Amino acid sequence: MKTMDIAGTKALLLPADGPLIAVEADGNDVIGEAFSADAQFIVIPVERLGPDFLRLETRLAGTILQKFVNYHLRCAIVGDISAELDASKALRDFVRETNKGRAIWLVESLEDVREKLAREAA
Repeated sequence: MKTMDIAGTKALLLPADGPLIAVEADGNDVIGEAFSADAQFIVIPVERLGPDFLRLETRLAGTILQKFVNYHLRCAIVGDISAELDASKALRDFVRETNKGRAIWLVESLEDVREKLAREAA
């Protein structure tokens, strides 16, 4: 695990090649890692998401992301999910709404995260 300061926020950056976040317990592990690192923000590459994570009907994303919010951890899922967005209106709506808030973002790059956090800090 790697931590870095992004616009004044301590972030835990998960490596792209780690274990998949495929069940609720995997989300708990990420929360534990964030607390161990004293991070307030988690950056998760899309490569780390299990195959059902972005299928909203499984409720996996909602369960895990809600747990992050409950523990006052903010999160950005970073990478290209255009194929998933093309296939699901519900996912497009979910991404649009979550990106309006402060807690959960689904963005294409780490630079997008930097820009959003810098806007908040300004």
